[in-house]
Amino acid sequence: MSLGDSMTKRIIAIVGMAGAGKSEVAAAVEALGYTRVRFGDITEEEIRRRGLPLNEANEREVREELRREHGMAAYAILNLPKIETALEAGNVVVDGLYSWEEYLVLHERYGNVFTLLAVISSPATRARRLAARPRRPLTAQELRSRDRAEIEKSNKGGPIAVADITIINEGSLEQLLASVTRAMEDLP
Repeated sequence: MSLGDSMTKRIIAIVGMAGAGKSEVAAAVEALGYTRVRFGDITEEEIRRRGLPLNEANEREVREELRREHGMAAYAILNLPKIETALEAGNVVVDGLYSWEEYLVLHERYGNVFTLLAVISSPATRARRLAARPRRPLTAQELRSRDRAEIEKSNKGGPIAVADITIINEGSLEQLLASVTRAMEDLP
């Protein structure tokens, strides 16, 4: 990507704990013409390749294995080709940044065109959402386990703490979408 191209395009990466609303925010940004790159697709593709059922235990094992093999920036590194291809066509929204190291890779590579957006919801709100989620639901116990793994093993707290934009998502989907619209209008 040339410097000239980088000045006209934008990458927005979304970070948040499971059930906070990352995918809803990504869909809203995608509806504004951004191309979505979902970091978690790599995990699901690997689970399918292995012929395993898609569940929390297998997702965690594959995530941790990919990070052992490629380091804590694994998902940023493995998704760079998708991001670069999408960026050639226009703006990009990254759905599901996890680690501090992934943040550093993207921030250092894309500089001023990179914006980190954190979506935050309480554990109780996230537990209600995830229990009712039709695709990949989580029990309260699975959520507590995933939260702990994401904080302790994925270094997820750092990117949430340094986000350029923070959206609190405790209300309705309509309220969340209104917050996303305001945030996007306020981008420089």
